[in-house]
Amino acid sequence: MLAMSQVTQNRKKSFSSFTYKEAFKYLGLNELKRWTIEAEPVPVSDFFQQRLERLQRFDLESLEVSKTLLIDAICEEGLETSHHLKVWKGPYLEGEDVCGNADYLIAERRAYLELPYVCVIEAKKDNFEQGAAQCLVEMKVCQWLHQQQGKEIDSYGIVTNGEGWKFYRLLVNGEVSESLLTGVGDMSMLLGRLRVFFELCERNLS
Repeated sequence: MLAMSQVTQNRKKSFSSFTYKEAFKYLGLNELKRWTIEAEPVPVSDFFQQRLERLQRFDLESLEVSKTLLIDAICEEGLETSHHLKVWKGPYLEGEDVCGNADYLIAERRAYLELPYVCVIEAKKDNFEQGAAQCLVEMKVCQWLHQQQGKEIDSYGIVTNGEGWKFYRLLVNGEVSESLLTGVGDMSMLLGRLRVFFELCERNLS
């Protein structure tokens, strides 16, 4: 039985192997809609500013894993008003015909990971197109997993290299929207959009 399960898993396409075009075809998309997240700028706290300054002691540029230090810090600040969410790093996701590990997965705050999965985040060094391909497929898998439990909810995603952030929303009707890039150069606006975004994610817990 175990051997059969492993064979089945090996036949599934990995998230990381999807090209941008393949991801669009997998979701049945021709284009992405434009998504404008209306938000008010959030003042950068002294604590967060000091943390960002301390992070400059680390190399945040060379590798994708280096970017996660900055991503972690920004996500933590963005989640400040979403008290029921928890971030899981590197969890395994498996759909009907695809599988792999998400860089980040956000779900309800508890000691164990359980559906619904309200947001996936892909951390990429600079290749936003590849990040979007993986993120879109992972969002589709989350939607499929929810449907297996009889839940019809929107799926959310983020693609970021730490300095630039793009937000995605997959509606239950299959339509996908993408935001323009928001950068850390306007940290107050980035935090404002993150908080609105995470609050949208949190609504899917009810």
